[in-house]
Amino acid sequence: MDYITELNRIYVCDDSKMVAEVTFPMMDNNTVDINHTFVDESYRGKGIAAKLLILAYETIKRQGYKAVPTCSYAIDFFKKYQEYQDILK
Repeated sequence: MDYITELNRIYVCDDSKMVAEVTFPMMDNNTVDINHTFVDESYRGKGIAAKLLILAYETIKRQGYKAVPTCSYAIDFFKKYQEYQDILK
């Protein structure tokens, strides 16, 4: 499986098929909205969503942005893992 990072999206491909993604579009000049996390049903339970959020965290932090999680998975992730909360607005 390949994790592919774009400007405001990270996704996973397996055999050329997109099977998971997290999106974080810009809200303003300094803030992104982590608004969507998806993992195909056949790939759930393998830690892919958490890995996507960690990669999103690293990308957002490296870019110097703050984040507002609005998708339910991202909200729960940041509540559970306090070590990643430094990017939250």
